[in-house]
Amino acid sequence: MLRAARLSLLGFMLLFALPLGAHALVLWREADLTRTWRSADWSSTGTLPLAADRPEAMVRIYSARVGRWRGIFAVHSWIVFKEAGASAYERFDKVGWGSPIRHNGYPPDGRWYGNEPVIVAEATGEEAARLIPKLHTAIAAYPYDHSGDYRAWPGPNSNSFVAFVLGRVPELGAALPPTAIGKDYPVDGDWIGLAPSGTGLRVTLGGYGGLTLAWVEGVELNVLGAVAGLDLRRPGLKLPGFGRIGI
Repeated sequence: MLRAARLSLLGFMLLFALPLGAHALVLWREADLTRTWRSADWSSTGTLPLAADRPEAMVRIYSARVGRWRGIFAVHSWIVFKEAGASAYERFDKVGWGSPIRHNGYPPDGRWYGNEPVIVAEATGEEAARLIPKLHTAIAAYPYDHSGDYRAWPGPNSNSFVAFVLGRVPELGAALPPTAIGKDYPVDGDWIGLAPSGTGLRVTLGGYGGLTLAWVEGVELNVLGAVAGLDLRRPGLKLPGFGRIGI
């Protein structure tokens, strides 16, 4: 029993505490963790082409590191799409203020707290056109979209919202980054069920812990919202704080 406890403690230190501590040092040296909400840059990165220049349908899932000390642990995720022939993109976020899902509250490819977003998943053309109606339906079905329906940890939060939508549209084949804390919160109330991608299984203890085994998500061990594991589809490591590191 004592040996098992020591091994568990060693595993926790190697897989969770050490990566988080190392990432905190990296950000302390390279990032500005003092930016406030008002002083941060929320402008467009200019990486998304003008909607008028791209008549085809388009879907993008974005994530970007959150602000201040929370950036050590987590990212914020959101959904962007444009129907064929549309003159503008639509963006959907769930944030911790305001009651409904935020619609077009920020530029579709905007920085979050001054941090550059990355594309988690994308689809273009006919594939995107088939997915957009399903995305609309899933967004409308999200149950935690009222005042008070937001909890930064362990959820439901912005990442819980996007994970819920991805679970309703598994054809996108997307997995949120391991730093998307809240993605494992059981929005539907099921602690045991399919992973959001539909390619494996997930067991979650109310978002406080859990295990995912799936082709798209890979192997993910959740401890207090932090995730460590392996990416099977595109070989890589998943580490708390750092996210996915490709091999």
